[in-house]
Amino acid sequence: MAVAYPVIGSWYRRSNGALFEVVALDEDDRTIELQFFDGTIDEVDFEAWQQLLIEKVDAPEDWSGSVDMDPEDFVDTDGKEIPLGFHNPLDFLDKAE
Repeated sequence: MAVAYPVIGSWYRRSNGALFEVVALDEDDRTIELQFFDGTIDEVDFEAWQQLLIEKVDAPEDWSGSVDMDPEDFVDTDGKEIPLGFHNPLDFLDKAE
């Protein structure tokens, strides 16, 4: 298996099935910062990356695993459930009174 080059924003799967996204590359320290699907952050150096058995995969459809959100965050002000992907980010800003 060829070594996949780490790309910020790309998702990968380890041989144990764990999904993670590359969130940062530090060329000076020669490290790669990873965020796993459950939100856990880890860091590996470039040499360790080459030893990992990983494959590049598509981002998961349900990306909420790495986001700290409660079930009530998926309900609008009228109590209706909001379909995934249809949140207006401006609704989360504090409005001036």
